[in-house]
Amino acid sequence: MYYVELLINGVLVGTLYALIALGFVLIYKATDAINFAQGEFVMFAGYVLAASLQLYGFPLVWALFFGFTAMILMGYLVERVVLQHLIGRPVVAVIMATIGLAAFLQGLAPFLWGPETKNVPLPIPQEPVFVGEILLSQIELYAALVALGSIGVFGLFFNKTRTGVALRAVADDQQVSLAMGINVKLYFAMAWAISGIVATVGGVVWGNLLGVDIQLALVGLKVFPVVILGGLDSIVGALVGGIIVGVVESLAAGFLDPLVGGGTKDFTPYVLMVLVLMFRPYGLFGKEIIERV
Repeated sequence: MYYVELLINGVLVGTLYALIALGFVLIYKATDAINFAQGEFVMFAGYVLAASLQLYGFPLVWALFFGFTAMILMGYLVERVVLQHLIGRPVVAVIMATIGLAAFLQGLAPFLWGPETKNVPLPIPQEPVFVGEILLSQIELYAALVALGSIGVFGLFFNKTRTGVALRAVADDQQVSLAMGINVKLYFAMAWAISGIVATVGGVVWGNLLGVDIQLALVGLKVFPVVILGGLDSIVGALVGGIIVGVVESLAAGFLDPLVGGGTKDFTPYVLMVLVLMFRPYGLFGKEIIERV
C-alpha cells in the first residue's frame, strides 16, 4: 500500500507541475519562443495574492480578482513595452528578453512587498484525508482538479476557437500571418495575457503549498524537464510529462533516498530530460520539425 500511496502522490504533484508547464506551452504555441520568466510570473502572482490577503486585508474573492487583473495587465504590458519590438527578430532575441524580465521580476517583487516569506491561505483544511489506507493531502487533491480543469479549458481554446487557431498560425510564421491580415501584435499581447492567467492559478496553488518568496520562482526551472519530456508545443504533453516527472520523483524519494541518504528526487527529472533529448528531442507529444538543408 505504501507504493500505491507513492504513486498517487506522484500523480497529484505531477498535475501541479503540469499547471506551470502549461504556461511554457501556451507561450510557445502562440509565439514560438520559450518564456524563461514563467517561474517569475508565478512568483509575482503569488506575491500579489499574498499581499492582497495579508497586507491589504482583501477577502479571498477580491484578492483573486485583483491577482488575475494584475497579471493579465502585466502580461499585456510586457508584450506592449518590450516584446512587440522583437516581432520578426530571431527567437533568441525573445528568449534573452524573457531572461532579463525574470531578473527584473526577481528584484521587483521583494522591493514592493518585502523579502519575508508570505502565504496564500485558502479555505481548505490542512488535515490529510484517508482513501482506504492511502493518506492524501486535501490541498493537493483540489489543486490537481484545478490543474486538470485549466489544461482542459486551454486545450479546447487552442483547438476549437478561431482565436486559438490564429495564435497557432502566428507561432508558425509571423511574416505570413501579417501578410494574411492577422494582427500579430494583438495576438502576441493576448498570448502573454493568457500566460498571466495561468501564472495566477499557479501562484494560488504553489503559494499555498510552499509559501511566497523569491525561491518560488525556482518552480519554473523545476518543471522544465516536464516541458521537454511532454513537448514544448503540446498541452496534452504538459499533463503527461508532469505526471511522469511527479511519479519518478515520488518513487525516487521512496526507493532511492533511503539507500543514498536523500536528494535523488531533485536530479532524477533532469536525468530523464537528458535521456529524452538524446532519443526524442521534440518530446513525447511535440511536433517533429523537418527542415530542408
